[in-house]
Amino acid sequence: MAKKDNRFKKVYSQGMGTIEIWVDKETGVNYLHRANGYAGGLTVLLDREGKPVITAVKDEE
Repeated sequence: MAKKDNRFKKVYSQGMGTIEIWVDKETGVNYLHRANGYAGGLTVLLDREGKPVITAVKDEE
């Protein structure tokens, strides 16, 4: 199976790259990434109803 490159796309960044939103280009699911020094975390971004935020997936740009 061929390896897919660039599955994730950064769509938002705040500060010096400490808060970012990444979109999985295959599923449209949004992820929130937070980094501080040598620590960091990644989680699914949720809407106010607790459902994952999903961006419409376009064919390769």
